Amino acid sequence: MELYNYTGVEDRQYFIKTLDKIARPVLEALSKGRLHATMPVEQRAGCHCESSTHLEAFARTLTGIAPWLRLGSDNTPEGALRSEYIEMALAAIDAATDPASPDYMNYTVGAQPIVDAAFLAHALLRAPDVLLDPLPTRVKENIARALMLTREGRKPYFCNWLLFSAMIEAALHRMGKQWDRMRVDYALRQHEAWYVGDGAYGDGPDFHFDFYNSFVIQPMLIDILAELGDEYSEWAAMRTPVLKRAKRYGAVLERMIAPDGSFPPLGRSIAYRCGAFQLLAQLALTHNLPDHIKPVQVRCALAAVMRRTLTDDSFTPDGWLRIGLCAHQPSLGETYISTGSLYLASTALLPLGLPESDPFWRDPPEPWTQVRIWSGADCPADKSI
Repeated sequence: MELYNYTGVEDRQYFIKTLDKIARPVLEALSKGRLHATMPVEQRAGCHCESSTHLEAFARTLTGIAPWLRLGSDNTPEGALRSEYIEMALAAIDAATDPASPDYMNYTVGAQPIVDAAFLAHALLRAPDVLLDPLPTRVKENIARALMLTREGRKPYFCNWLLFSAMIEAALHRMGKQWDRMRVDYALRQHEAWYVGDGAYGDGPDFHFDFYNSFVIQPMLIDILAELGDEYSEWAAMRTPVLKRAKRYGAVLERMIAPDGSFPPLGRSIAYRCGAFQLLAQLALTHNLPDHIKPVQVRCALAAVMRRTLTDDSFTPDGWLRIGLCAHQPSLGETYISTGSLYLASTALLPLGLPESDPFWRDPPEPWTQVRIWSGADCPADKSI
């Protein structure tokens, strides 16, 4: 079996190249007030996602690259690129939340704005010192107003959507605005009730074989509690079991990655591609991987997944993502999926928030679990919790 031989420097360069390929069309257009005018909208027949797809593209891109932006600018080529992206991101936030902007996003029509206002909120929490603190008061007020608008005339569905409402409240808390404790408490308590065991939550009252524990549930649970856990002792007490479960689910995700970077195409929203491994990427970013999983093997595994899923055929000739898992596969898109939805793939890039000196990037390549097993190496058996 061919071994994975990319160095940490090569992998980081690949991650940066991938970030630029995914994020530039979105942020460059939005920072100039041209996203609605230039972004193509691919969707299934009968799908009407035009009102939400642009906020999806922006917010999902930003939540994936926010930790990298937090490293700030420096005198290196990467630091110069970050400086450019920080400038674009701040301009994009302004354009997306200013009612006078041609790219002012939809925060009021339909239920979908709850979802992607939450991804915007998550991005702000992941890099508040870069994406929130430098903004002028006018823009901060526009952001708060946009987030609050998602409360009016709609409610989240009785599933992972409860966490979208809670994430919005967490961002309002960070901004020093009035926030709704009941929305947060309800989301946290329901997900505690929906825990089914061995590191997994049901998406609502029922369990589904899909990647929503990684797309949404566990990353948001962790970061909502990071922001708000100190408000109440009951919330603070949730942090330990939530992280323990996340580590177990992260171990399951790592074992799902095949030697060629493929993974089981199970469940809905598979067109989010490598975003299926957001939780694993987040655990690496925050140094919370299970003890038996080395950061470097996650680096190698995530890079393999990205190389497998973000092929040239995954993009239009103009550089926009297309519906599919490893190519252009439009039948993999459900009725709620359009071009903007696909940008959750950017969350696989979360470890770029680690500096180059971190073991994640510094250590020489090592095989991940399936590579070791299928090459005949002796490996410990998987263990539930």
